[in-house]
Amino acid sequence: MALGGNPIFNGKNFRGATQAPPVPSYSHGQNQYGQPAWAAQPQMTSDQLQQMYNQPAAGPVETGRMTFDDVIVKTAACLAVLLLGAAVTLFVAPGTASLLMIVGALGGFALAMVNSFKKQPSPALILTYAGLEGLFLGGLTRLLDGMFPGVGLQAVIGTLAVFGVTLALFKSGKVRATPKAIRFFMIATLGYLVFAVINMVLVWTGAVQSPFGLSSSVHIFGIPLGVFIGILAIGLAAFSLVMDFTSIEQGVRQGAPERYSWTAAFGLTVTLVWLYVEIIRLLAILRGDD
Repeated sequence: MALGGNPIFNGKNFRGATQAPPVPSYSHGQNQYGQPAWAAQPQMTSDQLQQMYNQPAAGPVETGRMTFDDVIVKTAACLAVLLLGAAVTLFVAPGTASLLMIVGALGGFALAMVNSFKKQPSPALILTYAGLEGLFLGGLTRLLDGMFPGVGLQAVIGTLAVFGVTLALFKSGKVRATPKAIRFFMIATLGYLVFAVINMVLVWTGAVQSPFGLSSSVHIFGIPLGVFIGILAIGLAAFSLVMDFTSIEQGVRQGAPERYSWTAAFGLTVTLVWLYVEIIRLLAILRGDD
């Protein structure tokens, strides 16, 4: 599994679920009591044996194991609830939209922490998280789209494009979560988080008057610093998707219980929310510098 990526997939619960249970091995065809393996089994007629052999092998669905279809369906459910939450924020009064955006941001963060550390995935809490993030993203999109018309639609298209390209590259085997790439990801993510915290403090204290802080007030060769930071953040979010895909692939291959498809859907939703926020912020900085 790709360690060092999305903490949702790196938690002990999901990682433990993807560990294949040990299979007891008894030498020379004997069971644990030293008897021949066939001795412990009731004798079957030839018709019963033929009927047993004619039956199809049990697949993941019959054995209660996670499948890619499970993850796709549950991710689609999370995104549908997210879009519903966004629609609510987009069509209410401006003052209400701002309040809902704050509620969504705080509530979504709280539930993200709860869902990340729960021993068992809770579909209700995961879908509630998606709805709260929808409120936040809807309010953010309404705010930025009012300042820079069109950035909302552009951000949606950009998010879908990055997701599609990343998935295609992963399936083709051209992009993999190698140990060296993961180390770079961890270092770059830590640096990005340090910058984000410093930038947020400067904006809150009024030390920087620009709404995007250092991202839009500092220029390098005439280009806002936020453009470089935004490209880096989008790249990190895209690589986080690669590590999410790797974790899901391993979970399916190792036979993780079907309920953990909700954990996989939750992890993908978190990464897609991060990706969308970075794309719409980058677009706003570019439009604001025109």
